[in-house]
Amino acid sequence: MSQRADFVAKALSQVGVKEDPPNSNKTPYGAFTGHDGQPWCGSFVMWCSRQVGFSLMPNCVYTPAGAEGFKGRGAWSNPATAKPVAGDIVFFSFDGKGIEHVGIVVKDNGDGTVTTVEGNTIPDGKTGSEANGGEVCQKIRAYRTFNKNKLPVFIVGFGRPKWPN
Repeated sequence: MSQRADFVAKALSQVGVKEDPPNSNKTPYGAFTGHDGQPWCGSFVMWCSRQVGFSLMPNCVYTPAGAEGFKGRGAWSNPATAKPVAGDIVFFSFDGKGIEHVGIVVKDNGDGTVTTVEGNTIPDGKTGSEANGGEVCQKIRAYRTFNKNKLPVFIVGFGRPKWPN
């Protein structure tokens, strides 16, 4: 497999991992980045990238800085022009006030949505914070207003890591 495919597979292998103890933001991902006890979606992305030996990922622990890192590299696309692929990094704003969450694209579903793996969110059908929910989950997220599932759009952009060919 390619490093990009390994990255996505590593992320998928973590689905179901939860904070321990609950509501603590304590995870192996936060411990890895030195930010244990803090919201950990970005730490999850960084942990997955290092597990497959990829060290060129912009630091996403603080999600707005991760987005700026991709923008500074010319590796950013907004939802209107995006053509997301597996291994892209997806950034969210649930409150409409700024980037507050990050995940990993598993695939573009071809209908205005992507399948993602996200750390520190909630499973579908549960209540709680999408941006600080305490679990690694696979999700379907809309990036286009007109999407098959009529989902709201919380995606604000995609970063494309410079994966080796």
